[in-house]
Amino acid sequence: MNTPSTVRPNWTDPEVIVVRYGTRQTTKSECYYNFRAYREPDAEMTMDYFFWIFRSAEQTIVIDTGFSPEAAIARKRQPVVAPADALARLGIDPKDVKLLVLTHAHYDHAGNLGLYPNANIVMSRKEFEFWGTDMGKRPQYGHHIDPLDIERIQALHREGRITLLDAPQNTLIPGIELYELGGHTPGQMAVVVEMPEGPVILASDAIHYYDELEQDRPFAVLDSLADMYRGYERIREWLQRPGAVVIPGHDPDVMNRFAPVDASDPSFAVRIDAHGAGV
Repeated sequence: MNTPSTVRPNWTDPEVIVVRYGTRQTTKSECYYNFRAYREPDAEMTMDYFFWIFRSAEQTIVIDTGFSPEAAIARKRQPVVAPADALARLGIDPKDVKLLVLTHAHYDHAGNLGLYPNANIVMSRKEFEFWGTDMGKRPQYGHHIDPLDIERIQALHREGRITLLDAPQNTLIPGIELYELGGHTPGQMAVVVEMPEGPVILASDAIHYYDELEQDRPFAVLDSLADMYRGYERIREWLQRPGAVVIPGHDPDVMNRFAPVDASDPSFAVRIDAHGAGV
């Protein structure tokens, strides 16, 4: 089984930034697959929404783009900060972003692509092609995408701005690997960044909450239960490496486990830099 490279590039001032752009209240029974199997009482829980940034003196890479304002209204999600405003606060002009990763095409990860007019977008071919099939339009799949996002992705592909990945492991740039884990969607990808203190595993929705990994508790939205379990096993193997940390796609505890970008507003964003998690 392939594992992330242990060769760490000589980046200048590298950092991984996790931006919390939205939130909502939900329940365990809504979030965990077949929750009644655990014979536990239901309980409320919070679901946060993130997108991620890798930044060094050499370049800035954005990973996922968040839900659109229209999707927030339609799905009754609570925006915390508009992605464009978050980027401005971090000193990032989206027009300067040349490389963007879409880990999968769900509405909360693939909106706002118009913010990045000069970015080359990278995604799994399996993911791209699935959402153009009749199967992808069935309600149990289609509920989780915004058709306008899919239309924009398809248009960007026709314009030559999307690179589709065929292999299960791909090097984005030296030091950043993309792994197709599946499970949540057919081509769900995780991103592994080789930071100086150890790999940072941006799991996206390969795991939504730490509980999925720690309690072997699959998320309710899935394409393949077996692949979701295999993805957990893969991430656990990566976490055996010295200094490795994982960042799930929706767990509010992410904001407690890592250092805030702005100590006066710790709920805005957290970072892992060359010195590690910082908390």
